[in-house]
Amino acid sequence: MITVLRKPLITEKATKIGHQNQYVFEVAPDANKLQIRQAIKQMFDVDAVSVRTVRTKGKVKTRMTRQGMQVGKTNLKKKAYVTLKEGQTIDIVSGGGNEE
Repeated sequence: MITVLRKPLITEKATKIGHQNQYVFEVAPDANKLQIRQAIKQMFDVDAVSVRTVRTKGKVKTRMTRQGMQVGKTNLKKKAYVTLKEGQTIDIVSGGGNEE
């Protein structure tokens, strides 16, 4: 299950929706919603009410080097927006889940 959830995303938007009992995680691109829900249950011992996923395409990056123009692309990323049951939270910093 550790390969499904890669890392929690701590951005301005993610902290804003954290007050609505939602959390954002970067997940494996081939993971589905059922696998994400099971990984959340197993790692943090909380129940997910809903799981929404978003796939973001990689960006094209260019840079000038001595050999000429280098063109590359970043990898595809997948994010999961997880809504928890009322009264349950995840402490992102320490990685533990709890019920209030």
